Amino acid sequence: MKTIGMLGGMSWESTASYYKALNEGIKEELGGLHSAKIVLYSVDFADIETLQHQGKWAETADILSKAAKSLEQAGADFLMICTNTMHKVAPDIQTNIDIPILHIADATAQNLILDGITKVGLLGTRFTMEQDFYKGRLTDKFGIEVVVPNAEDQTIVHDIIYNELCLGVINDESKHHYRNIIDKLHKKGAQAVILGCTEIALLIKQTDTNVHLYDTTEIHAQHGVKMALS
Repeated sequence: MKTIGMLGGMSWESTASYYKALNEGIKEELGGLHSAKIVLYSVDFADIETLQHQGKWAETADILSKAAKSLEQAGADFLMICTNTMHKVAPDIQTNIDIPILHIADATAQNLILDGITKVGLLGTRFTMEQDFYKGRLTDKFGIEVVVPNAEDQTIVHDIIYNELCLGVINDESKHHYRNIIDKLHKKGAQAVILGCTEIALLIKQTDTNVHLYDTTEIHAQHGVKMALS
């Protein structure tokens, strides 16, 4: 079994979901008392969040690259960045380490292709919805068309992530907002919707909507288990 390097803490709420999913996945595959071999580096999210909103991505890349090097030195065979947004600096991190990064957008795209999804809605932080590092990868590398909410709805999605979900706050009114936004994306032609922030699955479950949801935390963890056992 390979050792998984988890670069987490962004936020710790979703990192806990990752840790649980990886261990459950290994146990399901191997049975008995088996669990995942993991080394975890959990950053202080307050530092990262401040730099994100200041647009200082190079500084975030430096922090995460140093953390990734520590994981490699600790024996990790591959790296999982346990957040969608910070895959913006995944290329910068990769240049600083010799172990591969299991990219969350690639894992998600592979599942979409298997299910025949060619047009998908995307929810996430404003950075993920607005910028091209995630949408562009899905389109350019995998040929999947991506639709995102309008500007007003993007603000709602973004604010709920940072002001509630990253703090562990689950609010029924916020769930209602998300359901409405998911319905709007479906009406724009999205065959399914990506929960493209690792915290969103804390709020929205498949039972909350008839639109097919892709939980990136769950998908990333599933692919992490496969890579660990390959």
